[in-house]
Amino acid sequence: MAEQKIADSMSADILVVGGGIAGMTAALEAAEAGKTVVLSEAKPSLGGRVAATNQYFPKLCPPSCGIEINLRRIKANPSITVLTLAEVEGLSGGRGGHEARIKLHPRFVNEKCTACGDCEKACEVERDNDFNFGLDKTKAVYLPHLMAYPFRYVVDPKHAGDPRMKKAAAACAYGAVELDMKPRTLTLKVGAVVWATGWKPYDAAKLDRLGFGRYRNVVTNSMMERLASQSGPTGGKLVRPSDQVGLKKVGFVQCAGSRDEKHLPYCSAVCCLASMKQATYVRAQYPDAEIHIFYIDVRAPGRMEDFYVKAQEDKKLFFHRGKVGTITEVEGSRNLVLEAENTLTGELTKTEVDMAVLAVGMVPNTADEKPPLDTPLDEFGFIAPDTGKGVIGAGTVTRPLDVASSVVDATGAAMRALIAAAEASAAGRN
Repeated sequence: MAEQKIADSMSADILVVGGGIAGMTAALEAAEAGKTVVLSEAKPSLGGRVAATNQYFPKLCPPSCGIEINLRRIKANPSITVLTLAEVEGLSGGRGGHEARIKLHPRFVNEKCTACGDCEKACEVERDNDFNFGLDKTKAVYLPHLMAYPFRYVVDPKHAGDPRMKKAAAACAYGAVELDMKPRTLTLKVGAVVWATGWKPYDAAKLDRLGFGRYRNVVTNSMMERLASQSGPTGGKLVRPSDQVGLKKVGFVQCAGSRDEKHLPYCSAVCCLASMKQATYVRAQYPDAEIHIFYIDVRAPGRMEDFYVKAQEDKKLFFHRGKVGTITEVEGSRNLVLEAENTLTGELTKTEVDMAVLAVGMVPNTADEKPPLDTPLDEFGFIAPDTGKGVIGAGTVTRPLDVASSVVDATGAAMRALIAAAEASAAGRN
């Protein structure tokens, strides 16, 4: 599918909001069933959280597995229109007939871009790399990630007005960098809306006793995925952020803020297995390294129990039944001391490690950015089971899910959207 010229007014059978694995799945299932679909993504490219993952369950696949296949299907399907840097500003109507107002933010790089990188080389302005959770920097004109679609550079809007950016624009032989691009708003009429805006990690800075933001060697599980990735800030080499030294002893802190009435009262279901998966990253690079996982209860549902059993067989991986209450830094070495209480015996323990990984929970983006049309939400901000009112939730906006489960959920959401779109079509004929 070539990039389409986007008109100011459009119509389609289904609008899918969110271009992560759930949004892409819902869009593809609906389009391959014969419907026209607009896939709207707020970021500069598709892929969502999965694109930032090193490996995911159940087969420990790299993200290129699922995302590359989906992108090929999207590119080949003329029934899907992709909008990036797109913000749904308003949605009106009801089941069977909606009108959406979508703001298209400027990319400051047009379709002439060949992704040659000359603008990036010439650019003198840097920005924190949000894709890598601020662990490194990129230039202010950058390629979002190696699997980005569209495969085109983008200028950070915070820096588009910086006079130094003119040098980057001048370096492009194709005139692709346009620093004076303006936002546009389009109107879209659709029969159904699927909301798949995904999740974000719980803010670990709120866990003041665990030292995130105060001690450099305390990272989150999401940051650990980027550290382990070959496209990450260290080229996949797992090292301590403070001094780039290899790892000898790593502590994983489960339920960091989860199952806690002051933070996230619920269990995110995937964190235990994610930590065990990340333990395999460390053990693969450092065969003599020790892993210490501190947990309340281990959640390994269904066939994932086999992964847990295999982890227990590792002689260098130690499970501690205890909740970590505080993390402090050892003066001089920058090692960390994890203080925990055994939830069975009440015993207090102190374990010194090189680096601590906080298994923070999943927060649906709908908790802070509520979907339109008074869509029902539960007490945690997840979209409630489909009641026929509001938008149709898909993926992790409905509950914490792993990647495979998100795909299944998004397929079901697509089926519900097909029914709603069919109702709209029938109403139009009558």
